[in-house]
Amino acid sequence: VIGLDLADLHNSESKAVEIKKRVLLSIAQQRLLSNPDSRFSFSPLSSENLLSGYASSIEGLTTGDMPRFIQFFWERVLVDGGWSHFIGSVQTSIFYGGREQIVYWQNGEGELVHFPSAHNFPSEYMNGRRILGKRGLRVSQMGNLTPTLYTGEVFDKNAATIVPHANDENILAAFWCFVTDEQFRDKIREIDQALKVTNASFLKTEFDETFWRKVAKEKYPNGLPKPYSNDPTQWIFHGHPAQSNHPLQVAVARLLGYRWPAELDAGMELSNEQREWVSKCDTLLEYIDEDGIACISSMRGEEPATGRLRELLSGAFGTGWSTSKEQELIRATGIKSCNLDEWLRDYFFEQHCKLFHHRPFIWHIWDGRRRDGFHALVNYHKLVEGNGKGRQLLEKLTYAYLGDWIIRQKEGSKRGEGGAEDRLAAALELQKRLIAIIEGEPPFDIFVRWKLIEDQPIGWEPDINDGVRLNIRPFMAPDMPDGSRKGADIPGGRKGAGILRWKPNIKWSKDRGKDVASAPWFALFKGDRINDHHLSLEEKRRARERMKAEG
Repeated sequence: VIGLDLADLHNSESKAVEIKKRVLLSIAQQRLLSNPDSRFSFSPLSSENLLSGYASSIEGLTTGDMPRFIQFFWERVLVDGGWSHFIGSVQTSIFYGGREQIVYWQNGEGELVHFPSAHNFPSEYMNGRRILGKRGLRVSQMGNLTPTLYTGEVFDKNAATIVPHANDENILAAFWCFVTDEQFRDKIREIDQALKVTNASFLKTEFDETFWRKVAKEKYPNGLPKPYSNDPTQWIFHGHPAQSNHPLQVAVARLLGYRWPAELDAGMELSNEQREWVSKCDTLLEYIDEDGIACISSMRGEEPATGRLRELLSGAFGTGWSTSKEQELIRATGIKSCNLDEWLRDYFFEQHCKLFHHRPFIWHIWDGRRRDGFHALVNYHKLVEGNGKGRQLLEKLTYAYLGDWIIRQKEGSKRGEGGAEDRLAAALELQKRLIAIIEGEPPFDIFVRWKLIEDQPIGWEPDINDGVRLNIRPFMAPDMPDGSRKGADIPGGRKGAGILRWKPNIKWSKDRGKDVASAPWFALFKGDRINDHHLSLEEKRRARERMKAEG
C-alpha cells in the first residue's frame, strides 16, 4: 500500500500544500494485517504488551434525554433522592476534574434505565456496572485526549473510562504517568485518527509496565494525590472562600446559606488538606442568612448585603483581610475599578451565571433601577423548597421585603423626597410581576414536558427535581405563544431577563431527540421535545379535578 500521511494537518489548505512536498510512504499488506485489529497505519504497530492486557476501557452512559436526567450538582442542596455523581471529561490534564454534574440514576433501577431511548453502557452493559465504585482514569476522546482520575462514579460517554484489571494503586499511578506523557497522544493517533477516538483504541497501544511503574515510583513515591480542588464547580470543593479560585462567588453563596457537597458528606474521599479546609468552613456558619434573602439595601432592620458579605470575608481571611485585599479580590473578577457594593449590584449575577454554566443558584431579583432601586439576592434552593415553603418564601420577598421598601418610598414621596415617586413606581411594577409568578398564569407559569398536565405546577409550586432551567422560566418570562413579550421584561432591565439582573443563557426551544409515543405531550408536539409551552391555571385545575374524580 502506497500513500501519504497528512493526519497531522487539520485543514484543506495546509494539506493542499503538503501533498506536493511529502515523501510517499509504503507498507506491506501483510504487515497491516498483523496490526492490532488490522488497523491501518504506515507506522508498524506492536501487538505485544498492549494496554488491553492490564486494563478495560468502557463506554459510558447515554441518557436519551439529557435535560430530564442530568443536572449540575449545585441545582440541589444534596446529591440525594435518586441522584448520583456523574463524572464527565476534562479540557486539560488534572487529577480531579469533570465533577460538575449529577444524574438521576436511582441505583440503576429507576426511570432512566427503563427510558426507551437511553443506552446505559451500551456495548458492555454489565461491565459498565461492574466498574462502578472502582478506581481508574477518564481520558477525553477528542482534542488532546486529556485525562483525569476516576473514583467510581456513574460516567458519561465523552471520555473513555480505563480501569486496571488489578486493584493496584501502583499500576494506576503508572497508567497516569503513561497517559500524561507528551508522546501519549501521538501514539494513540497512530492507531486512531478519527475526530473521536474509540474506547477500544486506547487499549491497542503498547504499554511498558516495568518502565512506567519506575516512572510512577519516582514521581509519586507516596502514591497519587487524594481528591483536592479549589474550584467551586467541582463537588469535591471544600467550600472555603480564602482557598478558592473564585472567593467572592463562594462568599456570596455562603452568605445566602449554600454549602458544598464536601461539607455535607462526611464519607466523601478527600485529601487531608481538603478535609482541613472543610472543617474551617464551620467558623463561617454564623454569617449565614437564615431565610435565604439578602437585600443589597437595608430592609426590615437587616444590615445591607454588602456589609454582611464584608463581615463574612473578614471572618474567612482573618488577619489577611483589609481594604486592599477587598480591592484585590474585585480586580481578580476582571472588574478594574469598583467597590464591593457596585460589584454586588452590577457584576455578581452575570459572573455567577457564567461560572455556574448558566444554571444559577443565587438569583438577583431587582426592579430595574441600578443605583437606587430594590435589589435582593435569593437562595434558589429555599425558593423551590417543597411542602409550600418555597411559595411562602416568595410571598415573604413580595410582601414583606419588597412591601417594606414600597412603604418607605410612599413615605418618601409624601415628604417630597427626590426620586421617591419613580422608585415607588418601579417597586410596584416588580411586586406586580412577583404576584403574577406566585399565581402562575401564562407567561409566568412552569411547564415540564415530561409530566402529565395534572402534575404540572399550579402557581409557584416548583419541583427541585425539574432543575433550574425550567423553574427559572417565570422569572425570565419567555415569549407568549403568539410571539409577543407582553409583560415579560421589567422596565430598565435586560431584554429576555425578566426581573433578573442579568439574562442567563437559557433556552426553552426544542430539545434534541424525539419522544416516544407514550410521552405525555407526544400527540400535541408530534414527538418533538418542546419546552416553551404555556398552560392556563384553569386547564391544570380541571385536569387535577378529573384525575381526582377518576380515582
